[in-house]
Amino acid sequence: MKKIRILLTLTVLMASARCIQAQEQAKEIRIEDIWASRIFSAESVSGLRPLKDGKTYATIEKGSINIYDYASSSLVKTMVSADELIAPDSSRIQLSSYELSQDENLLLIPSETEQIYRHSTRSNFYIFDLRTRTLSPLSSGGKQQLATFSPDGQLVAFVRDNNIFVKNLNTNIEQQITADGKPNHIINGTTDWVYEEEFSFTRAFFWAPDSRRIAYLRFDESKVREFNMVYYNDLYPELYTYKYPKAGEDNAIVTVHIWDKESGQTLNVDTGQETDIYIPRIGWTTDPNLLSIQRLNRLQNHLEVFLADATSGRLRKVYDEHNQYYVDITDDLTFLPDGRHFIISSERDGFNHLYLYDLNGRLVRQLTKGSWDVTKLYGYSSRYRKIYFQAAAISPTERQLYSVDLKGKISPLVLSSGHNNAFFSDDFSYFIHSHSTINQPPVFSLRNNTGKELRILKDNSRLRATMKDYGWHDFEFYTIEDPSINLPDGSNVSLNAWMLKPETFDPIKKYPVLIYIYGGPGAQTVNNSWSGGNNWWFQMLADQGFIVVSVDNRGTGSRGEAFKKMTYMQLGKYETEDLIATARYLSGLNFVDPERIGIFGWSYGGYMSSLGITKGADVFRSAIAVAPVTNWRYYDNIYTERYMRKPQENAEGYDQNSPINHVSSIKGHYLLVHGSADDNVHYQNAMEMINALVAANKQFELMIYPNRNHGIFGGNTRVHLYRLMTDFLNRTLKAE
Repeated sequence: MKKIRILLTLTVLMASARCIQAQEQAKEIRIEDIWASRIFSAESVSGLRPLKDGKTYATIEKGSINIYDYASSSLVKTMVSADELIAPDSSRIQLSSYELSQDENLLLIPSETEQIYRHSTRSNFYIFDLRTRTLSPLSSGGKQQLATFSPDGQLVAFVRDNNIFVKNLNTNIEQQITADGKPNHIINGTTDWVYEEEFSFTRAFFWAPDSRRIAYLRFDESKVREFNMVYYNDLYPELYTYKYPKAGEDNAIVTVHIWDKESGQTLNVDTGQETDIYIPRIGWTTDPNLLSIQRLNRLQNHLEVFLADATSGRLRKVYDEHNQYYVDITDDLTFLPDGRHFIISSERDGFNHLYLYDLNGRLVRQLTKGSWDVTKLYGYSSRYRKIYFQAAAISPTERQLYSVDLKGKISPLVLSSGHNNAFFSDDFSYFIHSHSTINQPPVFSLRNNTGKELRILKDNSRLRATMKDYGWHDFEFYTIEDPSINLPDGSNVSLNAWMLKPETFDPIKKYPVLIYIYGGPGAQTVNNSWSGGNNWWFQMLADQGFIVVSVDNRGTGSRGEAFKKMTYMQLGKYETEDLIATARYLSGLNFVDPERIGIFGWSYGGYMSSLGITKGADVFRSAIAVAPVTNWRYYDNIYTERYMRKPQENAEGYDQNSPINHVSSIKGHYLLVHGSADDNVHYQNAMEMINALVAANKQFELMIYPNRNHGIFGGNTRVHLYRLMTDFLNRTLKAE
């Protein structure tokens, strides 16, 4: 017994010595360092474009575009220098992105870009001619959206004021090809708000491979109800109105059209008599006369892929998928150069895998199989006759790289532990590989198509040194086991999680815990990949004496369909059970104070933290909810109905899992944060939550950021927000 006491004393003394040493050596992490000066930001390869020769690639460096050789990594030449990008009014254009024509003679460069919603922007576009070294504006009629070269490089199509225009670069003539565009009524060539947000695309027009036609979507929003937001900019606030279809409400009617350059005529494609549907993707096949159209029913559990004849508009079905839950829309549909086959991904066998079909709609074979998900399809190389993809085959928390041939033979490409991504050359002979872990910032390297590393391009050595200076301490992965966490078939599953302990961690002490949660369908926070911003804030909190934990509850991604889709019709139910189970698990650890456990989440995570402090009132002492959905009836229909169906069909599912209906249970401290100009999760969610809290006589803390959207940023906003949240956690979770 005496020997044990001596060893314990030595352990405590050694731990104390390490604590003192760490405190003396490490710099203090400040919120300003994370969100203002951004000294912890990782470097990346900016503006990366593989060039057609398959031997070179372009990147943006200090406002110029440089071309590098894959084989040697040496600078071949400067495609365009920053000094050449001078607008007619003598102002310098700040190069942040660009598009190359297919013959690589012309550049499209956006300038003076303004954000519309999450993905959409409008800009003044310029064309830079690499042959004449001249810069000219694309159009003088006002800012443009989505400017895109025709494949032959002679035309540029763009959207302005909800109409599609085509600029002939040879004649300098601008032609308007649609005329009925009208705000909050008709949209041509781009998407409405809900398609942009939930189907993740904005460009809704596409050039045929031979440059003769443009296929586009038209949105008739006339029956969609409007939502109003107030901007506080002047003596009298400005009212902003846009179309936002909430759960159970009318959508825009979306139709498909094909404009023919030679005839000047527009063909209306007949996609069926049922108009209460979605057209989540259209795109040309390798045949300039065949347009692919994806049609999804309102419940989003039936996906059909059609080929439309561009001359007649007749449809031919080549793919049909039913799912008992829902079908996720991706960009995986790829038509092969042989003109006879296509690749598509599906969860039909319980995991997301790749399938080969012919254009008659016949399944040729399933290309990938196993109890793991394909997470990204990079493309097909006709030269190597292989498909390149990313998968969570080793662990749901990791991503590795693979190839598979058309017979289904899979070959590993990069199996490094952590997160691996690839940017392939035009012919797939080379790829730029990015690799990171949760504790190691990205390293960019050049590899050949067998995965062999040729050289390092960027290693983020500066950031690695900064991590050492500031005493970075590693996140640790573990699993949470609980007999109540089961799949629909009754089988028990564990939950993946990570934990960050203070550098001065003492196993004898009792620590407050902050659980960081997102938890939404298919999403993950427990990834072995570099994150940045929030993770540095968690480092700062750990330095202040907190243990920080994150968990991927049931409903999150990369663990197969059963794990992801078991929350169907009951969003929030199982996620909250898992969040509470996590808190109870932590309460049983010797070094955790069970009376000081809090939650923080943003968006879906804010929804989860609100459910945690209500349904889990006995285990959570405090909660921060940033931009939360508080009632699923207030959110958009594509997202909400995908997982919950319409409220008219599933009223109980909506109401039982909306925090607004459970505020009477709150016992702890609740901080509610929202941006007043949040076009995504409306400020209405906060207002109605406040009404419910007041009616239940529950005290809470509130911060509204005027004119800020869902991201709550701009100026000093992020610094202010994270200081607010830090102070709240110290007040509510530290020992009194």
